[in-house]
Amino acid sequence: MLAKRIIPCLDVKDGRTVKGVNFVQLRDAGSALELAEFYSSQGADELVFLDITATIENRGTMTDLVRSVARRISIPFTVGGGIRTEDDVERMLSAGADKISVNSAAARNPGLLNTLASRFGSQCVVLALDARSNPLFPSGYEAVLDGGRTPSGLDALSWAREACDRGAGEILLTSMDKDGTKDGFAVDLTRIISSNIDIPVIASGGAGKMEDFRTVFEDGMADAALAASVFHFHEIDIPELKCYLRQSGIPVR
Repeated sequence: MLAKRIIPCLDVKDGRTVKGVNFVQLRDAGSALELAEFYSSQGADELVFLDITATIENRGTMTDLVRSVARRISIPFTVGGGIRTEDDVERMLSAGADKISVNSAAARNPGLLNTLASRFGSQCVVLALDARSNPLFPSGYEAVLDGGRTPSGLDALSWAREACDRGAGEILLTSMDKDGTKDGFAVDLTRIISSNIDIPVIASGGAGKMEDFRTVFEDGMADAALAASVFHFHEIDIPELKCYLRQSGIPVR
């Protein structure tokens, strides 16, 4: 079994890290720069930086902040939010990002994934798939856009498969129903996606205790698990989490 990855996420608004529940009720969680540096020193395997209002505000990602974060860390770094074009990707990679994450722009223009994978390589193209439970869709889940504001009309599994076929190298799968609730990852959703595509899946949304990580790795078949508030507010610290997972028989880096 490949080693599982533990990934903290910085949801950034106006230069500060924030965290909410179900994508709303945001509260301040601290300096993005300081948190990034802390997680790098704590043994996080990667870091995800999401400019959560860039798309809805119709602007690009905060390049200067991305550059500053990249200078302070020594782990792979994924950036998302407001990325719509090849130029956006080139700017983020030049600022120090290792991967970019696309969501709304790719759903509205799926060919963007082909273009980005062809030019920059699949290894740096991450599809951010935000999914909400909806029994009207074959998988039981609908992809949502614009930071959870806009239903896409796309079945989550069908969209994940298409993204894989178009060259995405990884899927960042966030359960809107679970986001910020701390009652466990969406294991069923994660398993549905993970078991039906051939690229890694990062589970996101719902982490509340260390057992939740074990469950999403064992039962949800996730390749990586992402969390925010439990790390930001020191409810779980990464070294202790990795120790727990190793003792549970789950390989971690």
